[in-house]
Amino acid sequence: MTINVNIHDKVGRIEMSGRFDFQVHREFKDAYTKLTDNVAVNEIELEMSKVDYLDSSALGMLMLLNQRCKTASKALALLNTSAAVTQIFEVANFDKIFNIKRTN
Repeated sequence: MTINVNIHDKVGRIEMSGRFDFQVHREFKDAYTKLTDNVAVNEIELEMSKVDYLDSSALGMLMLLNQRCKTASKALALLNTSAAVTQIFEVANFDKIFNIKRTN
């Protein structure tokens, strides 16, 4: 998995591609911690259009991120999930927990 972090205005964006699973937990946590700890960031977006696989540990990492965002009073949005990822989110009821947007 490749993870890139960018900040534009007050929005921090994590762009991810590849397999989102337990092997990237440290890299993912490091990426989102840079944004949740940054007082200049009001919103965090996860660009997921290139994520082709995720497992239950990835779902857990997203729940932890969601909690960290709430604690830090930052909005969180998941962007452009693929059909396979969207289906997993629907089965796990993540579509009811997260703000999932299409931007393209």
